[in-house]
Amino acid sequence: MEETAQVLGLIGDIYDAVLEPRLWTGVLERAASFVGGCAASIFWQDSIRNEGNVYYQFGADPQYVQLYFQKYVKLNPLNMTYLTLDVGEVSSNSIMISPAEFFETRFYREWVQPQGWIDNAFAILDKSATSFGAFNVFRHERDGLADEDALRRLRLMTPHLRRAALIGKVVDLKASAAATFADMLDALAAGIFLLDATGRVVHANAAGRDIFAAGDMLRSVGGRLIARDPQVNRVLHASFTATEHGDAAVGAQGIAVPLIARNGKRHVAHLLNLTSGERRRSGIAVAATVAMFVHKAALETPSRPEAIARAYKLTPTELRVLLALIEVGGGGPEVAEALGIADATVKTHLSNLFRKTGVKHQADLVKVVAGFSSPLID
Repeated sequence: MEETAQVLGLIGDIYDAVLEPRLWTGVLERAASFVGGCAASIFWQDSIRNEGNVYYQFGADPQYVQLYFQKYVKLNPLNMTYLTLDVGEVSSNSIMISPAEFFETRFYREWVQPQGWIDNAFAILDKSATSFGAFNVFRHERDGLADEDALRRLRLMTPHLRRAALIGKVVDLKASAAATFADMLDALAAGIFLLDATGRVVHANAAGRDIFAAGDMLRSVGGRLIARDPQVNRVLHASFTATEHGDAAVGAQGIAVPLIARNGKRHVAHLLNLTSGERRRSGIAVAATVAMFVHKAALETPSRPEAIARAYKLTPTELRVLLALIEVGGGGPEVAEALGIADATVKTHLSNLFRKTGVKHQADLVKVVAGFSSPLID
């Protein structure tokens, strides 16, 4: 019962932070403690350009955070591995790479170990072809490696963290403190609908009214929101009804509900429960129990590293060595120096790469990677 109460409290806190971002620090502190860590962050990273940003954090030294994106992101052994994981997937550093191999890296010796950390548990919240967003909990040496209980606890929060992160991209309610709420909604490009548990429309912003006027993906019938696709309509209305029973009842449904127009254009709907915590006291709309955000879907294609890893069944470290070989433009010693690992380790992985790809020379490995390039993104 104690764990259930903790989870329910955390879920409510997560959704409150969507509307009041200053709450995120406290949410991350409680989430880190629940998972069994000493620090946590929500961050974005482009693994191809080696850049990114930490949106919210708790327990990390700001100097080390800055150093990560200035210097150490390209040395992170999981840098490319993140792109091979599915959205919503939960894992840990010690699962993706053996601790013995990780402790050998320059990244561990110079960035991780000085902070007293030994492992992390993370969840992929969103992903594009070259970048990803994630929630990360760092484990101190005294906590030990992330175990199954830590990952199980993180899985309980992940659907709600995903929804909060996705909605947070669509709307920033701090955009204009002087504007009325209706004016703020009308200024947003995303269609926003405030609904009650039966799907009755309490309010729709200008973009939402345009969607209704088109009469395509969504319509207003008798004052209730109806989706053209019957299956989508059932999912949405089940989620609307669930909002009456609190955040946890909504679960994974409504995280990203696909909407396809007759012309083939894709949109996504995200739901936010309005009946709990700070959201209930925000005065958004007394009769509304859920906010639905509708925006155009980004084109999601597998990243080049992800496609290569899946095609040849490469381990995370093998993929890392292969891509480093292309970027460095040298041989094994240069790759070892760039990645901060031993020459013998690189030789082992190169041997595995030759075997799995069926080629015999490093120049042929370059051709393998080039074969996955796309003129649209390269």
